[in-house]
Amino acid sequence: MYLFRQWWERFALRIALGGAALGAAVFLHQTNSSLLVEMYRGLTLPFQASPASEKQLQDAFTEELQARLLEVEQQNEQLKQLLDYTKKIEGETIQAAIIGRGADHWWKHLMLSRGKTSNIKVGYIVTAPGGLVGRITKSTTNTSQVLLISDPSSRVGVTVSRSRNMGYLRGLSSNEGVMEFFDKVPTVQKGDVIVTSPFSQLFPAGIPVGKVKSINFNKSPAPEAIIEFSAPIEQLEWVVVRPYSSQTSTSTQE
Repeated sequence: MYLFRQWWERFALRIALGGAALGAAVFLHQTNSSLLVEMYRGLTLPFQASPASEKQLQDAFTEELQARLLEVEQQNEQLKQLLDYTKKIEGETIQAAIIGRGADHWWKHLMLSRGKTSNIKVGYIVTAPGGLVGRITKSTTNTSQVLLISDPSSRVGVTVSRSRNMGYLRGLSSNEGVMEFFDKVPTVQKGDVIVTSPFSQLFPAGIPVGKVKSINFNKSPAPEAIIEFSAPIEQLEWVVVRPYSSQTSTSTQE
């Protein structure tokens, strides 16, 4: 009896645990482990997304895909317009993407994705669907900088296409510029088309610049007109660069 008591005291706990494990196994087998599954769900429920959250995630994912698709379609449309525009230009052309444009000089200059390796040189002109954009003022190996016609320091020789009255245009840091006429009594009216002048030394003649928005005939010493640019300078993502051969000039007129 004493030996049995010693044996029981030594192995009673193991026997009890073994019996409990065996009983649990039989119970789980008979209930197809449904209790264990429910216990697992209860423990992991705080970490599972609710049906509402899952729907929100799915909706967000769908909206992202739709936004990406729309962006691709917009880029394809821009490229199509650019290719159609390039076909209408005679001579050599270089298409370039705009890769740099700071908020503090949005209307002054921009950076292009191509440079000397694409044969872009200082003095090349830059246009886009609509008309004149600017002129290359700096070219590195893989980038180039454009001085925009909207920059107040820019000077572009222009003429009224209808009447041939001439002047020069400076930017107003917006999608508009001011044309200062050489004639004191120019023939000009609202809606007249403005193009680059035949006497411009840094731009070829006849490139569309914009249209007359308003005129101040009382301006001294000569009338002035506000010109709305025909190229959407504030929205450009691609431009066309092309060479222009002219004699170097120190004149401020472009």
